[in-house]
Amino acid sequence: MTITMQSTPGSSGYLDLHPERKMSFFKNPYILGLAAVAGIGGLLFGYDTGVISGALLYIKDDFEEVRNSNFLQETIVSMAIAGAIVGAAVGGWINDAYGRKKATLLADVIFILGAIVMAAAPNPYVLIVGRLLVGLGVGIASVTAPVYIAEASPSEIRGSLVSTNVLMITGGQFISYLVNLAFTEVPGTWRWMLGVSGVPALIQFILMLFLPESPRWLFLKNRKNEAVDVISKIFSLDRLEDEIDFLTAQSEKERQRRSTIKFWHVFRSKEIGMAFLVGGGVMFFQQFTGINTVMYYSPTIVQMAGFHANKLALLLSLIVAGMNAVGTVLGIYLIDNTGRKKLALCSLGGVFASLIMLTLAFYKQSSSSNGVYGWLAVIGLGLYIGFFSPGMGPVPWTINSEIYPEEYRGICGGMAATVCWVSNLIVSESFLSIAEGIGIAPTFLILAGIAVVAFFFVLLYVPETQGLTFDEVEVIWRERAWGKNPNTQNLLEQGSQS
Repeated sequence: MTITMQSTPGSSGYLDLHPERKMSFFKNPYILGLAAVAGIGGLLFGYDTGVISGALLYIKDDFEEVRNSNFLQETIVSMAIAGAIVGAAVGGWINDAYGRKKATLLADVIFILGAIVMAAAPNPYVLIVGRLLVGLGVGIASVTAPVYIAEASPSEIRGSLVSTNVLMITGGQFISYLVNLAFTEVPGTWRWMLGVSGVPALIQFILMLFLPESPRWLFLKNRKNEAVDVISKIFSLDRLEDEIDFLTAQSEKERQRRSTIKFWHVFRSKEIGMAFLVGGGVMFFQQFTGINTVMYYSPTIVQMAGFHANKLALLLSLIVAGMNAVGTVLGIYLIDNTGRKKLALCSLGGVFASLIMLTLAFYKQSSSSNGVYGWLAVIGLGLYIGFFSPGMGPVPWTINSEIYPEEYRGICGGMAATVCWVSNLIVSESFLSIAEGIGIAPTFLILAGIAVVAFFFVLLYVPETQGLTFDEVEVIWRERAWGKNPNTQNLLEQGSQS
C-alpha cells in the first residue's frame, strides 16, 4: 500500500496546497483550553518534585525519628518517585482501556487522597503512604497529559501544545519554591506545603468533567459521532471533512490491527521496538544529563559553591526555577519552528558546555578561597538551565507523544514514562553520594560525558517529526525497519503476530 502524503490532512504537502487551513498556536482558544486543563497534571508533577525539599526541613522538626534517620528522609522523598514508576507503568494500560479522560480523573482522585493523607499524617509512616499515593497520581498523569494533548492537536502546532505540559511542570516547580517561602512562618508549615497540592488536582478534576475524550480514542472505540463533535470544535469547516474522512479510515485500520496486538509485541515488532528505543532513550538521557539533580539539589549545589546562608541559597534556587519556566516558554515557540531534533542537539551542546564550566568552577573553588569561582558555579548553573529547558525539557515528552502508532501509544508512552521515573530515582538518589565520594567537580564531569553520548544518540537515532502527521511518522519507522518495500514488512509482521 502506498500512502499519499499530499492528501493527508495536516501534512506539510496538504498545508502547502491549502495554506489558509493552517492553524496557529493562538488561533483556537478551545484547543488552548484543552491543553491548559490537561497540563495541570504537569503542574502537579512539578510542584511535588519541588516542594518536598523545603517541607522536609520542617518534617524533621516535627518527627524525631525522621530527624535521626537518613533512611526515613530518603524514603519520604523517593516514595513519590516509586509511586510514579508504578503509576506510569499501569497508566498506559488505563489510557488504552478506559480513555485519556477517565485516566486523568483517576489520577486526580488518587492525588487528592494522597494530599489529604500527607497533610493529616500523625506519623512519618502514614506520610510515606500519602507520598506513595501522590506518586501514583503523578505517574498516571505524566503518561496521560502529553498523549491527550497530542491527539487533540493539529499536527502543525502539536509540539507547541504538548510543550505547554512541560511549561506546567517547570511552573509547578517554581510555584513550589514560592510556597515553601510563603509557609515558613505558618503553624503546621509542612502540612500546608504538602496539603495545598490537592487544590490544583481538585480544579483539574472539576474542569475535566466538562471536557471531551480524545477524538482519536473515540474513533478507535467506534464512537464516531462523539469524535466528530470534538474535532468540529478544533478544525475549521473547510478542513473538517478531510480530517473526519482521514481519521475514520485510520481508526478502521487500527481497530483491525489492535485485535491481534499484545503487550510483548512492542519488542517483537521491529518498527515499534525502534520507536521505543528512541522514546525511552531520550527520556533516559533527559534524566541522566542531570536536570532533576539540579532541580532537587540546587540549594545544596549553591551552598557547595560557597553561599552558605539558607535564605540566599533559596533565593538563588528560586531564580534557577524561574529560568527553567522562562526557558520552557522559549521552547514552546522553537519546537514547531526549528524542529525537535535541531532543538535537542543545540540544547545538549549548551548543556555540555555548562557542565564543563561547573566542573572547572568546583575544581578551582575546592583549591582556592577566591569567591569568583563560587559565582562562576552559579552562572554555570544558570546557563545549564538556560540551555536545557527550551530543548531537552520539552523535546522528549513531545517525541513520545507522537512517535508511536495509535494502538501502541498508551503502552509505549507508559513504558517511556517509566524509564523517565526510574532514571529520575537513580540520579536523585545517587547524586549526593557520588558527589561526596569522588567530589562535586568529577560528578559534573561524568554528567558532561553522558551529555556527549546523548548528543550522538539524538543525532543518529532520533527522526525529525516537526509538522508530520501521526501517519507520516509511522512511515518513518516502517522505512527504517524494512526499507522502501512495505510488502516485506507486511509478511514479517504477520509472522511475528501469529
